[in-house]
Amino acid sequence: MEASLNPHPVAVFDSGLGGLTVLRALQARLPQEDFFYFADTRFLPYGDRPEAFIRERGVLIAEALARRGAKALVIACNTATAAAAESIRAATSLPIVALEPGVKPAAALTRSGVIGVMATTRTLHSERFQRLVGEHAGQHRVLAQTCPGLA
Repeated sequence: MEASLNPHPVAVFDSGLGGLTVLRALQARLPQEDFFYFADTRFLPYGDRPEAFIRERGVLIAEALARRGAKALVIACNTATAAAAESIRAATSLPIVALEPGVKPAAALTRSGVIGVMATTRTLHSERFQRLVGEHAGQHRVLAQTCPGLA
């Protein structure tokens, strides 16, 4: 992260390269914006790491991106959102947009009353995920499958 960023880009952060799909969607919808993508590939996958580690990495990365002029941060990683979004929000003044598993839209769209979720172990065991299920899918059957090794 030694290189200077373009003046005031929107930073997109993921543990790996999966967030590139988020970046592409943002570029398509916001063509006037400059973006910077940070993949924390040195420490992927996040899904099997302790929550405290993910929280510390997330805050460290967000602070570094803020110092380099990012005007907002998109956390393009469900695991980083589950483990670190609140800590990142507390540590920086950047506006934060954080991805979450699509429990709410899945609950609205299911015809069978069953929702399938594949995610990292850390995401599925997080309080944030449990809260999403309770708030939006409590009346549905949720089949949650952990995917060890998923970034």
